[in-house]
Amino acid sequence: MTTAGVQLGVSPLCWTNDVLEDLGGDIPLESCLQQAAAAGYQGIELGRKFPRTVSELEPLLSAVGLQLASGWHSGFLADRSVEEEIAAVRDHANLLRQLGAKVMVYGECGQLPGITPLDEPISRSPALSSIDLARYAARVNAFADVLLRDYGLKIAYHHHLMMLVEHDDELESFMQHTSHNVGLVLDSGHGYAGGVDIARVLQKYGSRIVHIHLKDVRPAILQRVYQQDLSFNDAVRAGLFTVPGEGCIDYAPIIEFVSHSGYQGWLIVEAEQDPQQAPPLATATRAAHWVSQQFHLPHSIKEIA
Repeated sequence: MTTAGVQLGVSPLCWTNDVLEDLGGDIPLESCLQQAAAAGYQGIELGRKFPRTVSELEPLLSAVGLQLASGWHSGFLADRSVEEEIAAVRDHANLLRQLGAKVMVYGECGQLPGITPLDEPISRSPALSSIDLARYAARVNAFADVLLRDYGLKIAYHHHLMMLVEHDDELESFMQHTSHNVGLVLDSGHGYAGGVDIARVLQKYGSRIVHIHLKDVRPAILQRVYQQDLSFNDAVRAGLFTVPGEGCIDYAPIIEFVSHSGYQGWLIVEAEQDPQQAPPLATATRAAHWVSQQFHLPHSIKEIA
């Protein structure tokens, strides 16, 4: 068993939501960074309050001893060309590369219903079967190749509620049609809520998992989401997600994978919650303790207060 090369990070979503501006809108970025470091994390992902230039962001991270783990890119390869996508990602990819990130999280935002798709009922999620998958996969493959060649970044494709690759059969089809250069974000919360067979994905596609998001699911809220056909944003407000160890997900397959597969990368604690209901420092600190203990991370990773 080894977890050498595994790093513990956190998403700023614990402090400030990227979409729902009232959730954590009053929390300064400096508080987020200071508390993330105090809770014991080595790194953090980008959030909406982060400056997008190296000259501004690097001193903020260095001041608290945090690395930049990755950052989300809203991609539209379902709707536009590889050349257009490369042009759109250039500044973002340069920022990640210059600050030492090795992966870029890609979320497919094409083919989504409505002007604000995350406010649409969950039943309106776009089906992967509605597009030409071979053509789409070819674009993702080409984009991944350019990202790696020009920026040294591995694409970490995010299966996600209300996006094209959401359910177990969609993830399976996507992985079959894409090349080994297309890496995957394994997201425990989105996977569980979307009916993904996490253990099977780990076993079959473990070599392509380049980034891991750890969040948990409250089962009663998940049941409400589907029974009442709530939107993703309504689900977040209702408390669908929480930090790992505080919901219903069985993490044993993920722990086994991290311990025995040779995985080298980040474990990112991520939970879209209302910071008024889940005070970020206490919540993030509990999660750091839980993940460190359950995943047998070495104590040398960072002294957790």
